[in-house]
Amino acid sequence: MKNNLKVIPKLYVVAIMLLLIVTSKAEATVQKVYHITFFDQVDQLLKDHVRGGQVRYTFLQQRKKELASITQQIATYDLSKASANEKKAFYINAYNMLVWQQVIHYYPVKSVMDIAGFFDAKKYNVAGEMLTLNELEKKKLIAPYKDARIHFALVCAAKSCPPLLAKAFRPATLDAQLEAQTKQTLQDKNFIRVDAKTNKVQVSEIFRWYEADFLREAPSIVDYINKYLPKPLPAKTVGYYTYDWALNDTSLQ
Repeated sequence: MKNNLKVIPKLYVVAIMLLLIVTSKAEATVQKVYHITFFDQVDQLLKDHVRGGQVRYTFLQQRKKELASITQQIATYDLSKASANEKKAFYINAYNMLVWQQVIHYYPVKSVMDIAGFFDAKKYNVAGEMLTLNELEKKKLIAPYKDARIHFALVCAAKSCPPLLAKAFRPATLDAQLEAQTKQTLQDKNFIRVDAKTNKVQVSEIFRWYEADFLREAPSIVDYINKYLPKPLPAKTVGYYTYDWALNDTSLQ
């Protein structure tokens, strides 16, 4: 009987250890499912409302509840155990979804420039941190990753922005997605404009505003662009066309 009594505490210890292991695995599974749900929901909204790189805001208005759910997930997303790629993909999607949230809040706004403090005053809860869009872009993406391709993934709802990808950026495919998005953007004749008669080249002001980011990866802006073109630009220098801040709204095409 005494021997049996000695065994009982040991069984309790084993049971508790097993319970902790099961609980830990369950929590990890819930967290994984939660994160997958975020990327899947973003993906579905993008697929439903992006056409030719522009956005169907009139239809997106009907999905406010889903957009609110995504915004809530952005606020509570746990990055404590996230890989570099997961963080990067999360922040890119968060930026684009927060832009949508603000546009829909003020729709039918004609330009994000009509929304006071859009980039540098309004703060959003992003994984527990209060950030402006500019802080999200510069502190959470450009500064830590030093990847100029990010500039072609972030879309601030203006016509002169890069075309918006009609799917979510995902951790497992992030590098390939960024490469494809950069290539598609830089081969877009509306984004990189070449005068066939004079061979003069005009590019987005993005290259002027963030020149240092591109020059980290190439000797010049032209050299950076040429990496993604089937044939080099016909000029050694570029000019900059005026940025069109009108909303990237399909109804305004």
